[in-house]
Amino acid sequence: MSTFTRTDHLGQLNATTKAFQAKPEDTQAVLQLLISTAEWLKSTGSTQWNGLLKGEDSHNTPEAIKRGEVYIFMQDNILMGMVMLMQRESAWDRELWGDEGHGSSIYLHRLNINRAAAGTKLGEHIVRWAGSGIHFPGKDRIRLDCIANNPKLNAFYRSCGYSYMGMASNPLGEFCKYEKLITSL
Repeated sequence: MSTFTRTDHLGQLNATTKAFQAKPEDTQAVLQLLISTAEWLKSTGSTQWNGLLKGEDSHNTPEAIKRGEVYIFMQDNILMGMVMLMQRESAWDRELWGDEGHGSSIYLHRLNINRAAAGTKLGEHIVRWAGSGIHFPGKDRIRLDCIANNPKLNAFYRSCGYSYMGMASNPLGEFCKYEKLITSL
């Protein structure tokens, strides 16, 4: 399990939603949320996360849950959102970011929300929580990437205080890289 300190108040993300570290028994619900999000993205014409619809999970979510890297956000007993916060870079991260800065970075992946929470700013609350509601020893920045051809998503991360750090390309497309310095406890 990952080492971290909670800095939020009793796991409260906002007035109605609580943050939890996902447990193995949450795996099916988390996978279903990911697939539902991939289906929604496809319905909008996006090819993001299409691999999930074919049974391909490039982030190996069940193992990430076992490692303590997945955080879920619940309203009552309903899974409203999730995010993956990795203390070690993946092969994907190394490919996009190169060899620099990994030791001090947290990697944010798979941010998604239940479509029932669309328009409630839950995604923004989760991203802000990742930078202030939890702290990982020795880490002073959060890095993330997103597909370059989604201007709304890129604008979202900039509005959450992330700085554009450049573009990276691979066979899957072009990706914008973002980083945000976080304050330590």
